[in-house]
Amino acid sequence: MTSPPSLIVATEPERDARPSAPAVRRVARSSGTALTAVLAAVLVYLVLFPIVRLVVLALGDGGENLARAVGTPGLGRTLLTTLVLALVSVVAAAVLGTLLAWLAMRLPVRHRWAAVLPVLPIVLPPIAGISAFGFLLAPRSGLVNDLLRSLPVFSGYTAATGGPIDVYGFGWIVAITGLYLTSFMFVFIRAGLARVGPQVVEAARSSGATPSRAFLTVVLPLLRPSLTYGGAICLLLGFSQFTAPLILGANNNVRVLTTEVYYFVNLNEYGIASALSMPLLVLGTALVLGQRGLLANSKRFATDSGKGVQGGGRASRWALPGLVVYGLLAVVVPVLTLLVVSLSPFWTGHVDVGTFTLRNFTETLGSPAARTAVRTSLLTSVAGVLLALPIGYLAAEVIYRRRGGRVLSALVDFVVGLPLGIPAVVFGLGFLYSYSQPGFRLYGTPWIIVLLYVTLMLPYSVRLQLTARLSLGDSYEAAARSSGAGVLRTHLRIVVPMMRSSIAGAAALMFVLLSHEFTASVFVRSVRTQVMGTQLYDFWSTGTASKVAVMGIVMCVITAVGVALAARAGSGTLEKL
Repeated sequence: MTSPPSLIVATEPERDARPSAPAVRRVARSSGTALTAVLAAVLVYLVLFPIVRLVVLALGDGGENLARAVGTPGLGRTLLTTLVLALVSVVAAAVLGTLLAWLAMRLPVRHRWAAVLPVLPIVLPPIAGISAFGFLLAPRSGLVNDLLRSLPVFSGYTAATGGPIDVYGFGWIVAITGLYLTSFMFVFIRAGLARVGPQVVEAARSSGATPSRAFLTVVLPLLRPSLTYGGAICLLLGFSQFTAPLILGANNNVRVLTTEVYYFVNLNEYGIASALSMPLLVLGTALVLGQRGLLANSKRFATDSGKGVQGGGRASRWALPGLVVYGLLAVVVPVLTLLVVSLSPFWTGHVDVGTFTLRNFTETLGSPAARTAVRTSLLTSVAGVLLALPIGYLAAEVIYRRRGGRVLSALVDFVVGLPLGIPAVVFGLGFLYSYSQPGFRLYGTPWIIVLLYVTLMLPYSVRLQLTARLSLGDSYEAAARSSGAGVLRTHLRIVVPMMRSSIAGAAALMFVLLSHEFTASVFVRSVRTQVMGTQLYDFWSTGTASKVAVMGIVMCVITAVGVALAARAGSGTLEKL
């Protein structure tokens, strides 16, 4: 029996309600582009907003601020002092850093631990180390001068007249700066030597060349890229030196460009200070652009010597003593000096072990100023790390995947590299000016320090996590996605856990760097928001040596804990600093 015609309805085949795969991919791409654009906007705001405000201030009012800066009395001498400090310290660092790298490559296997000694000054709090050199070499109360005056050859010098060494002179500031920059040159040169490999040297030795000739005629030309790039980094660091000239140069009126900027900030002359910071900004930006170009053409510098190695051929009996001597001068002696001063009731340059006491520790750490500075420093450092890590992870993912297209990913890559090239003095001044104006005023609160710390740590957060991301590859993520896991779940359950050692190491290293940050912090600090470095500087300015030493010891202890955590995290995190 057939149904009535009115009940016969034509129906279409049933369709799958789910969107097609190409549609899903289009939605994912558009969402990825939008998220990348938001991330890029956040990074641009953090990094470029204070810089743009400085540029506008420097160039505003028809160039009046620039004209006033150019007319600053003694500016020519300041620029010349800055130039000489940078050039001479870089040359000294290049020579000493190359020698130490050469020795490190020739350590016997049982002494390979000594290769880390030239790197330790990088993690030593600079303001603590420079203060220690002040206690060692001060004309009247320096420990070394006290010992030298007891020798017959220096009998003409007295404690009243001072000498024979004056650490406040320009020459000693250059020497201490060169000693500090040596660590950075060592890192670059050692990496270059590892790429060269021992086979090249052994081939030259087999052809009758002496060790010195093999190094000068074969190895040194192959190190040209490392010397060029390392020298550029150290040259920028030399131009942007702030702590040593500020701490040691004030007595003899040694003024460089960075201290001149700080001088005018204290006079509330932000316009002149911003104009004086423009050369540092231009140099830093040029360095970042040059780095990108150099890395893009890094294959031109490859050598056919096999896989990079840790050793450098024949062991040298001078390798261990040379590295130990540098470690003693740059790290051990300054830390011991701080300890001796902190235990002495009154510092006169003479050591009397029988009078050692812990009273300075109890009085200093019991004072509200010191306690507040330590607490603020720890809290802002932890907050900076906790914010920098996820931002750095997202930026590393954008760079790795080129999400949002080539333009957005390149913008993210460029912006996160700027804080590594532009001197901290520029960022400190930029944050001070930008966040002390009506509308969005953060000056006087810990949040300005936190934002500043996040910005300064972006390069470290991104590069360390990007390195781990590149090592991890795509296979684990692809397997999780093919099993039905979403993007968020894949990252939280697969990618992040597999990168946890690198993330932990990056967190520890950033905490180390932030806990003793001084250069940028001294610009944005206020009476209520002091950190350890700025409080130490205030103690130094008031001449309380024991409090300076105690604060320096506290900073060194916190640094040692951070370095130990970084080393424990593994994955070569400490060497990636």
